[in-house]
Amino acid sequence: MPRFSVIVPVFRVQGFLRECLDSVLDQSYTDIEVIAVDDCSPDGCGAILDEYAAREPRLRVLHLPRNVGLGRARNAGMPYATGDYLLFLDSDDTLTPGALRAMADRLDETADPDVLVFDYARTYWWGGTRRNVLAQVLAEGGDGCFTAAEHPEILDLLMVAWNKVHRRAFVEREGFTFPPGYYEDTPWTFPVLLSAERIATLDRICLNYRQRRQGNILSTTSRKHFDIHDQYERVFAFVDSRPRLSSWRPFLHRKMGEHCLDILAKPDRLPASDKGEFFRRTAALFRKHKGGGPVPRELRVLQGGYVAYLARSRSGRLGAELGRRGLQVRKVAATRVKSGWSAAHEHRPRDPDLAVYSAFSHRGVLGDPGAIYHAARELAPHVRGVWVVREDQARLLPPGVEYVLPDSLGYRRVTARATYLINNVNWPDTLVKRAGSVHVHTHQGTPLKYMGADLRDKPGARHGFDVPQMLRRADRWDYSLVANRHSELVWDRAYPCHFTSLRTGSPRNDVLVRARPEDGAAVRARLGIPAGHRVVLYAPTRRDYVRGGLVDRIDLARFADDLGEGHTLLVR
Repeated sequence: MPRFSVIVPVFRVQGFLRECLDSVLDQSYTDIEVIAVDDCSPDGCGAILDEYAAREPRLRVLHLPRNVGLGRARNAGMPYATGDYLLFLDSDDTLTPGALRAMADRLDETADPDVLVFDYARTYWWGGTRRNVLAQVLAEGGDGCFTAAEHPEILDLLMVAWNKVHRRAFVEREGFTFPPGYYEDTPWTFPVLLSAERIATLDRICLNYRQRRQGNILSTTSRKHFDIHDQYERVFAFVDSRPRLSSWRPFLHRKMGEHCLDILAKPDRLPASDKGEFFRRTAALFRKHKGGGPVPRELRVLQGGYVAYLARSRSGRLGAELGRRGLQVRKVAATRVKSGWSAAHEHRPRDPDLAVYSAFSHRGVLGDPGAIYHAARELAPHVRGVWVVREDQARLLPPGVEYVLPDSLGYRRVTARATYLINNVNWPDTLVKRAGSVHVHTHQGTPLKYMGADLRDKPGARHGFDVPQMLRRADRWDYSLVANRHSELVWDRAYPCHFTSLRTGSPRNDVLVRARPEDGAAVRARLGIPAGHRVVLYAPTRRDYVRGGLVDRIDLARFADDLGEGHTLLVR
């Protein structure tokens, strides 16, 4: 029987999954089993898990037939656990080196408590790290074990399952499972900590909690945040089923009010049209579970109406808002004319049959955008294609290609009204993405160097690049065309944005697949390649650390001589 069963629910994290698995399987403490639950992930996670399982006997993989969500994916893994303790690890987070050894030692010191709570650090996409701000609560836990009643500050920590290890016999005896929906950790963690007879703490950072650049699922705007009400109903139902826990009702009542108001106050959690309903449901739940004690001052707003809540919250924000507006005016002034023109077209309908193309910073009908343009003319001739081309390149365009010059009136008109925008570099900041428009980013090939967020800790390579600005531009992508599996993993990690990867290959390379023998012969003749010669192409990628990007790494003349007779060397 292993000491730890590490349960890892997996969904749409292919860019981070290997790092997560390696952080567990490379631990110096090896008395573990890992149960990875593929929650019907639509990306390459399932294949990565199978690859690891083929060479790692400690890893067991479950492939669920449909997506069930984080909580139920954890539930699916628990029946297969045989370890003394359960550790739930989210698949984009990582364990720190030596974490499992430290946990095992602490469990031995405290004679196998029901729950061990350990510390974590938030890690950010730009490379920053911040320790849990309530770390002192763990230090105050002492050398031995305690109950929540003896050390209630333990309930002030983040109510999540992944900063704890749970004794499996305790979990099975109490019948703990995760519910469906958002905030599934709330009706797990409160019952676990209130029921535990022996809790211990480990004042050590054992886990790196990855803060996604655009937040985790709880940071998205959705009506699913209404799930918090059902989750607290489950907490109160649990307490009501155990009379010895009734004294915790006032505490939980306060926690519920604070939690719900915090969700309501976040500007990006709830659709604006749903905030009034969320407030009213919260207030009803607050009244339903109110005991006989006084209501804390900060929660009295729940005893009034939504209009009163708005008046109070707006008055509190007014001073800060006035301070911010001065700064915003200065920032916006520089781009108001250009973006304002585009904003005016927000009131005009999008043209469903208009596509705007650009390639290599407006150099012409080139690359993947060019291949898509030519294919669209055959497959969707009703879609009008307009190219953005620099004036010095316009004369080189093939006959019949419609184009506009960058930053011209025509450019602003077509980019404001187009439904489809295809590019292999990012559009400028002045281009305002309209709701319902589709941005397709094709990239410029296979990434064999550092890109996007990977440049953040490479000061030499990122010279001249504004990484945050690059990522803000990438936020506009709806689709990312990927040439191969390697590229998909790199783009997912390097650009932590909400786009969908399309495994299409590089459209510009379709000609290589479809080429006929006579096509190849024509190219050879045009390049002057003797008949029967084997062609060797040397096409090095640009080096970010060299001005101009090109390096002379090899003696090309010697290379050509060494190839010998019957070879032709081509250099890009």
